[in-house]
Amino acid sequence: MAEQFKILVVDDEAQMRDLLVSNLEKEAYVTTTATNGQEAIDKIQQDTFHLILLDVMMPEMDGLTACMRIREFSNVPIIMLTARSDELDRIHGLKIGADDYITKPFSPRELLARIEATLRRSHRFAVDQSASLSIGKLELDTESRSVHVSGKPVSLTRKEFDLLHLFVQHNDKVFSREQLLDQIWGADYIGNLRTVDTHIKTLRLKLGEAGGAIQTVWGIGYKFEEV
Repeated sequence: MAEQFKILVVDDEAQMRDLLVSNLEKEAYVTTTATNGQEAIDKIQQDTFHLILLDVMMPEMDGLTACMRIREFSNVPIIMLTARSDELDRIHGLKIGADDYITKPFSPRELLARIEATLRRSHRFAVDQSASLSIGKLELDTESRSVHVSGKPVSLTRKEFDLLHLFVQHNDKVFSREQLLDQIWGADYIGNLRTVDTHIKTLRLKLGEAGGAIQTVWGIGYKFEEV
């Protein structure tokens, strides 16, 4: 591995933490651990991590609450770990800012593949950015990853920002759902096209008067067109 990545492993079960750390360190990742959401938040505020593995079911502060709190101050990639396979749970996790979801039990190979894919996407967006983009009532600052509509700040999750950034960079280009899934979630993402629709719907609502710029092209996908 050319670059050494630092991963925070957050799980209240010691056996699971040890298993995750063992598999990660075999691949030359640097690891730190936390046993609950609050401890994870404290460590993220004190140190720099490239990715967070965050268990959902934990005492004191669960993973979903921790994810929302982390997104208030950080865009670090988050992969949620859960024993629950319900689709609504996964959609909720993605909507509040998680980058990916993996259901227990999982194979080490699958987990490592998802980590590598998430890190590739994160690194690509960190490098491939111009400082500021403006179109119509919309302004994006890619260094601070901030968005303003008519001068008012809009809070977006990592995936929502990445979608909007892609649309603005390619104004009037039509993207299929498959293309968006590949560009934003990566070719290795294991999920369905509804993930794209869910994020687009939420993004439109958050953008308010500028949300209409994200237009549905029936039978194909979506495009961004200044309104």
